[in-house]
Amino acid sequence: MHPVKIKIIDKKELQILWDDGNSCSLNLKELRKLCPCATCLAEREKQSKMYIPLFAENQVTIKSIDQIGKYAIQIKWNDGHNTGIYEYTFLKNFADKVKV
Repeated sequence: MHPVKIKIIDKKELQILWDDGNSCSLNLKELRKLCPCATCLAEREKQSKMYIPLFAENQVTIKSIDQIGKYAIQIKWNDGHNTGIYEYTFLKNFADKVKV
């Protein structure tokens, strides 16, 4: 499973067309909130389950997206945060959870 096309819709969603013909739209705020980098994971572990992060617009605006090998993308956010590597399985699982 690999993306065929990735595009940003209205600066709010990341739309992915997969090689199996399926597509999904992922909310950018939710993607940033679930950033898989070590720094963000550690930050989330410190917070209570009731914590709701608030983001400024530049924190949820994508500057660029780079492919990492054949397994992931790296999102570079407009605020300079760029250490999150979003594996394709993570993105697909996230999209499947949103559908439910």
